[in-house]
Amino acid sequence: MNSKPEWLKTRAPSTSEVEEEVGEILDELGLNTVCREADCPNQGECWGQGTATFMLLGRVCTRNCRFCDVEHGDPAGKVNSDEPGQLKEAVKQLGLDYVVLTSVDRDDLSDGGASIFEEAIKRIKELPGSPLVEGLIPDFSGRTEALKKITDSEVDVVGHNVETIRRLTPKVRDRRAGYEQSLSVLDQLKKINSDLVTKSSLMLGLGESKGEVIETMKDLHQVDVDIVTLGQYLRPTSEQLPVEKFWEISEFEELKRRGEKMGFSSVIAGPFVRSSYRARETYLRPKEE
Repeated sequence: MNSKPEWLKTRAPSTSEVEEEVGEILDELGLNTVCREADCPNQGECWGQGTATFMLLGRVCTRNCRFCDVEHGDPAGKVNSDEPGQLKEAVKQLGLDYVVLTSVDRDDLSDGGASIFEEAIKRIKELPGSPLVEGLIPDFSGRTEALKKITDSEVDVVGHNVETIRRLTPKVRDRRAGYEQSLSVLDQLKKINSDLVTKSSLMLGLGESKGEVIETMKDLHQVDVDIVTLGQYLRPTSEQLPVEKFWEISEFEELKRRGEKMGFSSVIAGPFVRSSYRARETYLRPKEE
């Protein structure tokens, strides 16, 4: 593996007044955000721009992907039925105009948790100004009825991440996740609602080649994905997969150009890019051009 590049050694997250204020409101309402759970380096920037990523359905995931340090186990069907209302209140208090909703995988629920997503989106949309909502969803085991709950909810963007290239999927993701299943989810979303904006993300640095990344982008374009994000995988703890390569900024820029030539409406690529990074800007830019 290459040694850590300078950008990784020198960049450190800082706590701003915005982050402290948002953190207090989240703690008061008992809500989880990916921003804090993953110690995302972009959280201050996103929160300052009126965007936040909330994690629904608890902190225990029924799957065990080897890149992720979220707790895994059996939540035994437990859900917080008040969560959609609490989320609506948080969005109101924080004055957010773009909200990203994601969740752990919940294979213990009959619909994978899609009904909670649906209710949360509908409640947020009741707020004045109808904030834009992006659902960054699990695969719901590919069930069409669960995906339809999402598309019927007035959601503005639906993201589902392939995470890595086809060859590495069995090594990187839980056995219940799959490359073809993720492509099928993205394909089904577009077939249910052709006007829906869809999105997917790739982590780089797990052993993939540039050619394999390009092939994955081609696969995503084949199922009419609109937005692609590419970021550097950073090992959360020693329990997860090691980093095989730190991609150069110039390589991210090249992949961005290649993706734009393929016809994606937006390609966001860079070392610190994550699934919801600059989500509002990425969604609105093509509409303003």
